[in-house]
Amino acid sequence: MAAPVVDGWFPALALGVSLLKCLFINAYHSTDFEVHRNWLAITHSLPVSRWYHENTSEWTLDYPPLFAWFEFGLSHVAQHFDRNMLVVENLNYDSPMTVLFQRLSVIFTDVVFIFAVRECCRCVQKQKGSRDVLNRPSFVLAVLLLWNFGLLIVDHIHFQYNGFLFGFLLLSVAKHLQSQHLQGALLFAVLLNLKHIYLYVAPAYGIYLLRSYCFTQDNKDGSISWRSFSPLRLIALGSIVTSVCALSFGPFIAMGQLPQVLSRLFPFKRGLCHAYWAPNIWALYNMLDKSLAILGVRLKLLEEAGLPRASMTGGLVQEFQHSVLPSVSPSITLICTLLSILPAVASIWRRPRGARGFLRCLLLCALASFMFGWHVHEKAILIAILPLSILAVESREDAGIFLVLSTTGHYSLFPLIFTPAELPIKVGLMLMFVIYSFTALRKLHSGQGTLLHPLESVYLLGLVVVAIACEIIFPLSPWQQKLPFLPLLLTSVYCSVGVCYSFLRLYVSLLRQEEKPKQL
Repeated sequence: MAAPVVDGWFPALALGVSLLKCLFINAYHSTDFEVHRNWLAITHSLPVSRWYHENTSEWTLDYPPLFAWFEFGLSHVAQHFDRNMLVVENLNYDSPMTVLFQRLSVIFTDVVFIFAVRECCRCVQKQKGSRDVLNRPSFVLAVLLLWNFGLLIVDHIHFQYNGFLFGFLLLSVAKHLQSQHLQGALLFAVLLNLKHIYLYVAPAYGIYLLRSYCFTQDNKDGSISWRSFSPLRLIALGSIVTSVCALSFGPFIAMGQLPQVLSRLFPFKRGLCHAYWAPNIWALYNMLDKSLAILGVRLKLLEEAGLPRASMTGGLVQEFQHSVLPSVSPSITLICTLLSILPAVASIWRRPRGARGFLRCLLLCALASFMFGWHVHEKAILIAILPLSILAVESREDAGIFLVLSTTGHYSLFPLIFTPAELPIKVGLMLMFVIYSFTALRKLHSGQGTLLHPLESVYLLGLVVVAIACEIIFPLSPWQQKLPFLPLLLTSVYCSVGVCYSFLRLYVSLLRQEEKPKQL
């Protein structure tokens, strides 16, 4: 089937969002701004042998080597803006030219994301009937991705390079949708060596490529035809992954620094939860533990003096012990994560459903890792929200799941932007994205039934109550000084319910899906 054509409206959408990003250059930026400035200085000023040993700043280099080389390349442009930003000892340096360069670097590297979105739009299945441009699946998908609320505030206000990285992920997905599996594997291998958080979805890639690429055909009953197994295809895939990893880690292996690099990439001493709890199962677990502890003390079943100090509600990155429930170790989170993705990967192994079956498995792996992983960052929810956009424009059921997950997941990012000046910006952007998502997807799937169940609508309306309580009422109340972590707690716990629900709905959708006779 020929790929749908992306019309002239796409450059206008891309240019429009790029201009919008320029308006945020002087907005608030988080400590991640200093993190990346420091990495520019490390890679520019120090020899490679010291990159993963340098610790003048607390924000040490903890991304894979390919991202370090990416920072190295940026640093050679940065020196033409302000050389002082490349001095390792200049901690928390944010001169106007430094801010300008850092912001522009994110905007310009988003060209990878823009190209990837274009390729994804070309993969969207056409719907029957004549439709105006604004109601085409490809147009709706382009808006949902290019104007994604989460990416706008996380990258261009809070400050990170997620758009650049998600560009590789979406481009890899697009290549698999176009049956260009080796190119898709290469792009994902590069992505893993840029940021290792994408290990979340590596099981989906591994099982899908092994089952659907290395086996060239199935038996008539749909079972595996071992005679069709192609060792050459397996060798080709292995060579791609090995070559990229060798290019990335090879210099550090040669210098005997692999253990040091790995210790930076996987710092298990940071504790179960991030400073602000990600809205996952552990947020609910922590809340249950906290509630049981309070109840136990009030019923005089527990002595307050004998309970561990509840540092988990202090907004700090550190290890802590639960008060009543068993404390959770990294190995427990790993086991829970593996068990939660097992049905998904087993499903695409037993009954391959083409590239869209792979995409559904990828989403479940991303959400499972977000739900049960160790020290999960709240921003990782975007790994599920962005790819789900592709399915949302093609399926009514997936559109409903997308509305719940994107609205909940995006609102969970609100505490990242806590400065008063940016409050109207984040509220305005969030409202625009939510309104567009609901109206566009409803029109796209008109005549196919409602997108949301009544209880889902009630739950999402509850976010309005949470937002008013956290953003307006709480800052004016006396609780602000006594319980500063309360808004984060409320936001995380409430949003955890929506994320958990979306995860379960996606699983039901995968396991009930009937194999279609025609696959991409």
